[in-house]
Amino acid sequence: MATKIVDLARKNFYHLPMITPEQSRAARGWLDWTQADLASRANVSLSTVRDFEKGKRIPIKNNLEAIRLSLEMAGVTLLFRGDEPLGLQVRGREVA
Repeated sequence: MATKIVDLARKNFYHLPMITPEQSRAARGWLDWTQADLASRANVSLSTVRDFEKGKRIPIKNNLEAIRLSLEMAGVTLLFRGDEPLGLQVRGREVA
């Protein structure tokens, strides 16, 4: 059986800028959600949300994406310039 070599440099990977703890806290504030509400909606542990928002650790990619998706499904748009976070937008209002 032959080994297949794959050139990863030619593959296109989908990349989203990473949500920041500040954006998470601001989005929860606008949505009037507690950390427990976000954890439940994202199907992650409360300690994951708590530690992320305190800056203690960055959750694994799946959990970070679940947090982001939960906020986006509730009407929050995270704003970035490239990978630099700018703020968020909720129901047509920009928050810096």
